[in-house]
Amino acid sequence: MSEVENTSFKDCLQRLMTSLKDLKYEEATSQLAALHPAEIARLLESVPPKDRTQLWLNIDSETQGDILKDLNENVQSQLLSKMDVDGVVKATEGLDMDDLADIVPVLPESALHNLLLTLDYKHKDHLKRVLSYPEDSAGGLMNIDIITVRNDVTVRTVIRYLRLLKEMPIDTDQVFVVDRTYQYLGSIYISTLLTNEAEQNIDPLINKDLKPILAITTDNEVASLFEQRNLISAPVVDENNQLIGRITIDDVVDVIRDEAEHSVMSMAGLNEEEDVFAPVMQSTKRRSIWLGVNLITVFIAVFFIGLFEATLQAKISLAILMPVVASMGGIAGTQTLILVTRGIATGRVTTSNLKVLMNKEVTIGFLNGIVWSLVISVATYVWFVDLMLSLVIALAVIVNLIFAAFSGAFLPLLLIKFKIDPALAGGVILTTITDVIGFVAFLGLAALVI
Repeated sequence: MSEVENTSFKDCLQRLMTSLKDLKYEEATSQLAALHPAEIARLLESVPPKDRTQLWLNIDSETQGDILKDLNENVQSQLLSKMDVDGVVKATEGLDMDDLADIVPVLPESALHNLLLTLDYKHKDHLKRVLSYPEDSAGGLMNIDIITVRNDVTVRTVIRYLRLLKEMPIDTDQVFVVDRTYQYLGSIYISTLLTNEAEQNIDPLINKDLKPILAITTDNEVASLFEQRNLISAPVVDENNQLIGRITIDDVVDVIRDEAEHSVMSMAGLNEEEDVFAPVMQSTKRRSIWLGVNLITVFIAVFFIGLFEATLQAKISLAILMPVVASMGGIAGTQTLILVTRGIATGRVTTSNLKVLMNKEVTIGFLNGIVWSLVISVATYVWFVDLMLSLVIALAVIVNLIFAAFSGAFLPLLLIKFKIDPALAGGVILTTITDVIGFVAFLGLAALVI
């Protein structure tokens, strides 16, 4: 985001908060009315729940629908709970099926029932089709609003058909070609139609290089395909190669944003859907679970330190230097963990090339261990004038950096195998490993030679 955009949002938020502080809700609502629905959604997420609700109820229902699709689930649920059934139906009935499918899980049951009554058979069938796929799959992302043509017509026929439609779906850069059984054959870019003779048959113009995306493809894989192929839209097919929808670039941008937020928030054990202004007790409960997990891992490290109590009592300098070994391992391991976790998310790292990557990371850990063990041992000798202590900490640093690199590379795939998100649990487990290895290596060597 540019500095200009950042400043603009900050100014809008500051003006809005000033109006809310002075209880000027009409003025605050008028400020929102001049903004894009996505900007309004971001501002609503940035104000306390009480003010958020007051603003929400003053926004017209047509705009509410466009705002809802850009809100996180917690805020969606909170605002929908403040609306009556008719209001929910009015706000959501004009949404595209893919956007509606995203909101369905947080809709009150009575509102969902009434909303389904407003849909005709075709739209109900489309919604059912989207909901039949996981939310984080191509089928869950797709929009069923597509334009299809047969391969035995002319350019003139296709253009006439497009004109009869009066309006094309957003981000339509191509029309999809299917046979009589709706089997996907390829696509034709709108630019191709406009630059060819009217009597030209479209069959030789079909772009068969654009491979369809299988509906069960994960959203991360979809994002990678769009990035690699510079796509604006892409067809989605089922297991029988029947065209069932399309994915557009706006859906992919949402996936990329959500993945980035997930990566950052997971490092602290938080959910990317977390409401900044969620109730205190609710936030406390969620965060306390993560703190409890962290406490357990700390006690594991403390247990191993306790095994060397006599060694620590004999030489207090060991206690002073312990954090150095653990910290160096923690940083080295985290670097590898983030690199590998990101590689897995983008499809660049799999079990097939893991061994090569692990060899590389362990080598890096060893070389860094050699370099920094020399630096640390010299500093230790200058500080404590103890040659044996300097050698012990040097060896411990080398050992910990090697184990840290190995663990950082291997741990993400191991966690995925057990269906655990490495972005969420990897950091805590890795820190425990590097702490334990570092303490045992340092204090164990000290117990043997000092």
